[in-house]
Amino acid sequence: MAHKPVGISSALPIASGAAATGIDISAHKTDTLRVVAKGAGAHVVIGSAPTAAVTNYYVAAGESEVLSIGKPASQRVVGLSTTGTTTIIDFPEGTGSPFAAGDAVSLTSANQDYWNFTHKIVSSVNNTSGVNGFFNTRIIVDNDYGVGYAHTALIDTNFAELRSSFKVSALGDGTGTLHYQQIQSSGGAN
Repeated sequence: MAHKPVGISSALPIASGAAATGIDISAHKTDTLRVVAKGAGAHVVIGSAPTAAVTNYYVAAGESEVLSIGKPASQRVVGLSTTGTTTIIDFPEGTGSPFAAGDAVSLTSANQDYWNFTHKIVSSVNNTSGVNGFFNTRIIVDNDYGVGYAHTALIDTNFAELRSSFKVSALGDGTGTLHYQQIQSSGGAN
């Protein structure tokens, strides 16, 4: 099977009896994650705020596994506003939201990077049509820009994108390292 690496390769220490969660947050770009356990086997879980347990997928020491992490989601952002502890994000009219409450998302905005945020949780999705002349899908994200955060409004011609993100957690059966990277794969068995 051929693998094409996507994004960066990451690693986290694994230890017996203690779940470790990677400090990096991965922008979700493919549907596949390759994991390799070195030095010890590990139970692995992927999600918004994962904590590995013995009931999660097991990767044996010295082995690599290819895990499905689901379809990545992204959407162009055409507007955003803050309410103090949350951020309201508007998508283009007629497009809908690929995100659901509980999903983790990261925002990148070209030429307005002060609006960027990483790995925040979607608290709600509003698909109500025609409220006070507003016809776009709108979501609310648990992102706090802080008190007095004032910047130029999101400029429509600057491309802003909201993308799903995830973390990896591992619980080892000894001491070692879990390496992981998103990949695209083709061919037969790994």
